[in-house]
Amino acid sequence: MPKYFMQNPLRVLTFLLALVLVSSGSLVAYAQKGAQKNTQPQTTRSRVVGTPSSAQGSPTPPATPDEPEAEVVRVETNLVNTLFTAVDKDHHFITSLRSEDVRILENDTVQPVSLFERETNRALSLTILVDTSESQKGVLAEEKSAARTFVDSVIRPNIDRAAVVSFTGVPKVEQELTNDLVKLHRGIERVTIELSPENERRLANGDDPLPMEQDPSGYTGIWDAMWMVINDHLAQAPQGTRRAIVLLSDGDDTSSKIKKQAVIDLAVKSDVVIYSIGIRDADFPEGKLDSGALRKVSDRTGGRAFFPAQPAELPLAFSQIDQELRSQYLIAYSPTNKTRDGSYRRVKIELVNPALQKDKMQLLYRAGYYARKD
Repeated sequence: MPKYFMQNPLRVLTFLLALVLVSSGSLVAYAQKGAQKNTQPQTTRSRVVGTPSSAQGSPTPPATPDEPEAEVVRVETNLVNTLFTAVDKDHHFITSLRSEDVRILENDTVQPVSLFERETNRALSLTILVDTSESQKGVLAEEKSAARTFVDSVIRPNIDRAAVVSFTGVPKVEQELTNDLVKLHRGIERVTIELSPENERRLANGDDPLPMEQDPSGYTGIWDAMWMVINDHLAQAPQGTRRAIVLLSDGDDTSSKIKKQAVIDLAVKSDVVIYSIGIRDADFPEGKLDSGALRKVSDRTGGRAFFPAQPAELPLAFSQIDQELRSQYLIAYSPTNKTRDGSYRRVKIELVNPALQKDKMQLLYRAGYYARKD
């Protein structure tokens, strides 16, 4: 110790006391700093799905060797979804199929199935499309009665929606898509035969109706009406919704500017199934029941065509559509052909279970789809 301090003991005590105080302060500061560090909020590791980098507020720093990388799950979104129905030789619906009972082919190539399930709870968006030309005059009352029963049976409140559209030469929206049964009943009630007095007089005398441009009430534009329903209504329904049209008509189109095949293509692209109920007034002398046209537009979109022999059989046709909508299967696959060229791809679903093959079971589904286009 320096001589200066030894000559004055009081100074020695003062020096030692100051040294103790400085050391204590440093220890306290160090402890406080450590406590603050330990109370910093901990980062929670999230399970990342896909690569939503644009949704993050700031880029994530690269992981250190001591810090494992976050798990990244890449989701395949290029799935082709196909609904199908299985019926036996007596037209009873089969609801017990398993994934190993069937296989699906695209352009004759077997595809690996990603999903197979019975489809019963998917939300439904449908339109009842009613021909109100003169050929329906004698059957319209029965059509409306059966349609009311149908919507009461099919539409589940807060889940499904339906619309009502009538048409002659031009379509008329009687009720927009809604799940309100009261509104749907009112829409059905508003459906009436649309024929002007002049055209009614002309047709009664065996004359041609007024030109379409002057009075569309004497014409039947099935494909124009269907195009409007798909393009303006059903195509706008939320993704994942089961979309369908129930058409009541004799199929005898007299005025459409849009071709039947164009409607089929639009329905397939928009994932819309068309069910046709072919019926007409037996006493109306003009035109015909075009069963071929109705079958084609239904078969190509995965629906079915029904032909009641008399108006009293209409409820049965509606009931079968109701059962079919609730008795479908969903099969999904990721195409082995990854080319996104917008081309049409044929789809075929086959039974591979030998026991079921012997039962002559029939599978109903759309015949193809259009690939995505970059």
